[in-house]
Amino acid sequence: MEYATIPDAELVRRVLSGETEAYAGLVSRYRERFGRYATRMLGDQHDAEEALQDAFVRAFRALSSCDTPERFGPWLLSILANRCRTAGARRTRRTQTIVTDERAVYGAHVDQGVDAAAWREEIERGLARLDPVLREAFVLKHVNELSYDEMHEITGAGVSALKMRVKRACQRMRAMLEEAERV
Repeated sequence: MEYATIPDAELVRRVLSGETEAYAGLVSRYRERFGRYATRMLGDQHDAEEALQDAFVRAFRALSSCDTPERFGPWLLSILANRCRTAGARRTRRTQTIVTDERAVYGAHVDQGVDAAAWREEIERGLARLDPVLREAFVLKHVNELSYDEMHEITGAGVSALKMRVKRACQRMRAMLEEAERV
């Protein structure tokens, strides 16, 4: 059965009524986009895949506690964000963050004399150097393009705190990129 056109709420209802294969529709709908989120947050493809799989399993097991099935995506993203935080906290070493969103990378101002690949590498390095809390806010706002209310639902942080985190992340990214440009 083709699940691509069926709304999230209907797929959730079907899974809860015993049609567990409908969960595959939700997985395929969110796998790629949320996989990119996890990769940006963790900086490692293997760790990201593990966190994503864990989030899907946890969501499946707790599906009956999803109070608003039409908002399954944000609910799943909050589970994934928690899994990424846990995985990041367990890490003993810092790894490089990979930015795979070409639009976000090339949307940044690049001087004509600057090699685009080198600029992208500086952006990746800058993201990796951000404090995880600031990186999370930056990625949710500027890469995933979520509203502050959606970010609040996912992180549990207040809207004003999230605005400050995004502002600080942008300031630090700007400073790091200006520093890299001078070198």
